[in-house]
Amino acid sequence: MGGAQLERPSGARPGVCVRRSFRAHAGDQPRRPPGPIPVPGTMKQESAASNTPPASQSPTPSAQFPRNDGDPQALWIFGYGSLVWRPDFAYSDSRVGFVRGYSRRFWQGDTFHRGSDKMPGRVVTLLEDHEGCTWGVAYQVQGEQVSEALKYLNVREAVLGGYDTKEVTFYPQDAPDQPLKALAYVATPQNPGYLGPAPAEAIATQILACRGFSGHNLEYLLRLADFMQLCGPQAQDEHLAAIVDAVGTMLPCFCPTEQALALV
Repeated sequence: MGGAQLERPSGARPGVCVRRSFRAHAGDQPRRPPGPIPVPGTMKQESAASNTPPASQSPTPSAQFPRNDGDPQALWIFGYGSLVWRPDFAYSDSRVGFVRGYSRRFWQGDTFHRGSDKMPGRVVTLLEDHEGCTWGVAYQVQGEQVSEALKYLNVREAVLGGYDTKEVTFYPQDAPDQPLKALAYVATPQNPGYLGPAPAEAIATQILACRGFSGHNLEYLLRLADFMQLCGPQAQDEHLAAIVDAVGTMLPCFCPTEQALALV
């Protein structure tokens, strides 16, 4: 999978090489190397030296959020965007899986993490879709982890991202018959950063042009595509795949070389 070439998308110029994997070959020196799917009980840390967000109000009391029936002090948080590779909060367990009734869309504007006020980036939100299915990672936080995680996510997702909270039913990949109630952050059309639908080519053009404090918008797209590959063939996201293919037609040859990775 890592490094395997895909079929050239329809309309691509001869010689165009499209890779959905963002893993670098040996010898490459990417500026932001890709991270693995989070390992249970670990926390990935990234430097935020000059990117410290503004102070925010206290998060909504955690008592209003869905709790694990077996442990009233535990909470599951579902991530379907950058949270799948960079949660940046302490957690006790993580599980790959999916939620039903929602589709992932690059319809939310981002003026901090992956864009700017002048050039908003495109990040994902969830769209209610009766036949939809969105893959991601659920993180379990317990005890003191709950308030710390919610405080952090309130800034990252709500204050800086424009997201609201919503309860969803999460189905673990290894035990889909044992669903969990989880908290998800969803951007609705009512928030000022909402961009709404656009053709895949237009979204790809915007992604290629934008960068924010967390990195290039292209990196966000390709890390998400990488995660979906790791989930296996049962994990499908036609919207994401169409944008990745559109990016491939716009670059002379996109592959994880030092020159291509210099873009992100």
